[in-house]
Amino acid sequence: MHIDNCFAFPVNFPINFTDDAGQVFIIKREPVRVVSLVPTITEIIFKLEVQQALKGMTYHTVVPSKDSSIKIVGGFFNPSVKAIEKLNPDVIFVSSLHSEVKKYFKNQDVKIIELGASSLSDGFENIQLIGKIFGREDKALLIKAENDDRIDVITRKLEMIAPVKRKRVMRLMGRDKLMTPGSDSFQNEIIALAGGIPHDFNQNGNIISVSKEQWMKFNPQVVYGCGKDSELEQNILNLPGWKDVDAVKNHQIYYFPCDLTCRAATNTGYFVQWLSAAIYGDQFSNTKNRVVEKKITTIRKIDCDFDFIKDISIVESPIFDFKNRTLIINFKTPMKTISTLEGERDNIKTIVNHYTPPPNWLVDHAHGIDEIRKRICSTLNLDMDDTSILITGADMNNLAVTKEKFKELEVQVFVTAGVNSNAMRMGRDKGGFYEPGTINVIIMSNMQMSSRAMTRAIITATEAKTAALLDMDIRSSYANGAYRATGTGTDNVALIQGTGQLLESTGGHTKLGELIAKAVYKGVKDAIAKQNRISEKRNIFQRLKKRGITIFNLIDKEQTNCKRRKNQFVKEVEHLLLNPKYAGFIEMALSLSDDYEKGLIKDISAFEKLADSIALEICHCNIIETKQIIKQQSNELPYVIKTALNAVLNGIYHRD
Repeated sequence: MHIDNCFAFPVNFPINFTDDAGQVFIIKREPVRVVSLVPTITEIIFKLEVQQALKGMTYHTVVPSKDSSIKIVGGFFNPSVKAIEKLNPDVIFVSSLHSEVKKYFKNQDVKIIELGASSLSDGFENIQLIGKIFGREDKALLIKAENDDRIDVITRKLEMIAPVKRKRVMRLMGRDKLMTPGSDSFQNEIIALAGGIPHDFNQNGNIISVSKEQWMKFNPQVVYGCGKDSELEQNILNLPGWKDVDAVKNHQIYYFPCDLTCRAATNTGYFVQWLSAAIYGDQFSNTKNRVVEKKITTIRKIDCDFDFIKDISIVESPIFDFKNRTLIINFKTPMKTISTLEGERDNIKTIVNHYTPPPNWLVDHAHGIDEIRKRICSTLNLDMDDTSILITGADMNNLAVTKEKFKELEVQVFVTAGVNSNAMRMGRDKGGFYEPGTINVIIMSNMQMSSRAMTRAIITATEAKTAALLDMDIRSSYANGAYRATGTGTDNVALIQGTGQLLESTGGHTKLGELIAKAVYKGVKDAIAKQNRISEKRNIFQRLKKRGITIFNLIDKEQTNCKRRKNQFVKEVEHLLLNPKYAGFIEMALSLSDDYEKGLIKDISAFEKLADSIALEICHCNIIETKQIIKQQSNELPYVIKTALNAVLNGIYHRD
């Protein structure tokens, strides 16, 4: 890709550039109807905050509820040209794989811009180009600068530990066969920036196969993957030879979010830090290896008119050189607090909710909670004796602040929440470890709460939190999302006593309890939408994924007929589920399944008849014999969900 005119302010159209396919474009005005089929480009559009122009995207990008009007046009590999056409786009961003889309729109009045990122420089150039196209080049430069700053921190830290021998690192890919990105991949660039030694098998390309001999000769000391790559541990890495490398023997296997490992885009610097902390966490934990001055770097104020509040702010500060963020609530006079992490405490001057980013998890893994609390207070110039602390892995930039009021009574709640990695259903899932809270709630009122009222409010807040999770259909992170989550297993609630009229109860029948519940309910939903981009309005593909179901992995290719190869079959299923009627049928099955599995519904024969009629409607024919097209190893699927999906698959199998 080549951008012909330099970045100047303000934007001067037309903009001239050449895309990855060698096409020369002249953009005369900012696009207003855009479809992005490339998740990396979609991510950039959101980071630049120009998603108002985004009308269509693939289901691989998750967006918060405020952007739920953006249409899903299929998956990355199988977008629907008909769905795209309905959106009447003026620009479509594609990859080299989207030949069908390019052919279909070739003679139409729409710009088909091909952008990829086989290197980190490609990724940063894409950010600059998209910024230019949308008149956000200033924002694009800030994104690039932030990534550069994060990478520079790691470069300086690696210089501090220069005597430590560099470790061999490899990215894992695959399910039944071990693969890895090629020698020229951006993933290997990331490994090198993180201080690792990447492989050099003399094979270039997006994905290459790795033989046992190559694996053992390279002898990786750290390996990492994402998503279903973890299946390699069961399928390959416990076999002779494969298990005999340092990374496996020393349990140095890590899994990261796929949108970090698989994209050269807006979060590259963040991932370099996280990966480097995984490789050299022990060395980074040594205070002698710090390179960033320990001080508060930014402060953002939050308004509050409660008479006992001195000030509220979110501050940013480095701990072990990684950016931590903290909500700090200072009181005018010492207060009593109650929290599920620290219990009841008197004479508290400050309460904080502290965000510890993932790189710190790996650096701090050997330190106990008391040591972590000391470090937080030291960094923020707070006294441990009069500071109450909650700790979370949810970013304070995604803090939800909610208020509820009735006459003179007012409640304010502060919530951080993340549910992607350890959401649980209490009474079903097993506990086996401890870490700081994931859903943290701080509650205060303009009235004074007695000790009894504060303790009772913990139940009120917990019930409201669970109601929010159930209403959003948040799934447990265990057992392939078989159960609805009730929390994350590491949640905490903290209450501030306050001043003014003394109130003795916060139960559900009281007005104060009602306001607390409403504020917590709204706060949890808002915080999850900000942190994880999850809302009730997410599409059917994302809801299936949370249950461990993808259309491609669901279908047994041996059961597809000769008219359709598996990829074609998957494409037809995905396009069918773009139809709200058939997506609604599967969504109905998801809801029905929960109650059927719990025994609340005994007879589902009416649903089975509906499934049969749906299959007939899809195929427009008579189905003599229903086939089991779902893979045998998918037998653990709940019966209702399996019935619904198999009906859709049979409808497609038998049509034409």
